[in-house]
Amino acid sequence: MKDIPVFEKSSRLVIASVPERGSVADVLVSEGDLLLKNLKKGSRIGTSSLLRVAQLRRMRPDLNPEPIRGNVETRIQKVDNGEFDAVVLAEAGLARLGITERISELLPVEDFMPAPGQGALAVVARRDDVKMIDVLKSIEHPPTRAEIEVERELVRILEGGCKVPVGALARAHGDQIKIAACIFSIDGKEKLLAERSGLVQDGLMLAREMGEELIEKGAKKIEESWRTVYV
Repeated sequence: MKDIPVFEKSSRLVIASVPERGSVADVLVSEGDLLLKNLKKGSRIGTSSLLRVAQLRRMRPDLNPEPIRGNVETRIQKVDNGEFDAVVLAEAGLARLGITERISELLPVEDFMPAPGQGALAVVARRDDVKMIDVLKSIEHPPTRAEIEVERELVRILEGGCKVPVGALARAHGDQIKIAACIFSIDGKEKLLAERSGLVQDGLMLAREMGEELIEKGAKKIEESWRTVYV
């Protein structure tokens, strides 16, 4: 889900179904199964997520986050080969591949806010394929759908007002939903946080309020620190 763009209403594609979500957490896979706090100064940490880079710099400014390419197994192999000292990955990906034994540390959501939609799957179909969309509804998980719609609305609002990586997490329980969102400066030192709780049916409204709050708190100023990345 986190790699699916926020579709415009004019798009010919639609997210037809959202199955039940997996873990939203990030994990560390490291040489020697070291914890993040125990990695040596200057250790090379593989991640191509700008959000993870900012949060790594916030927690361990003495480490060296570096871009990495390849699927999950390839990235782990690069740790085994000594190309990287560790990599940060989504727990859901390792769980779906059946390789959770490679996890060295489950990173707390409080310190590593996930990307919007992390842990969720998106089943995309043509907007005009009514029969297929009807079939796909059989695997829909309404609480997960509510969560990801809120998180993606935050992306839509913030991308319209500034261009920075967004961390977001919504949790739906019954008719209630809790939402948290944050953005960071490129060095991780500055963090803007917004939180809301309310009815699931009011989720999109709450997301819009949070997006506007983050912009008012200084998201545009933080955007300046990311301009070198987005040239």
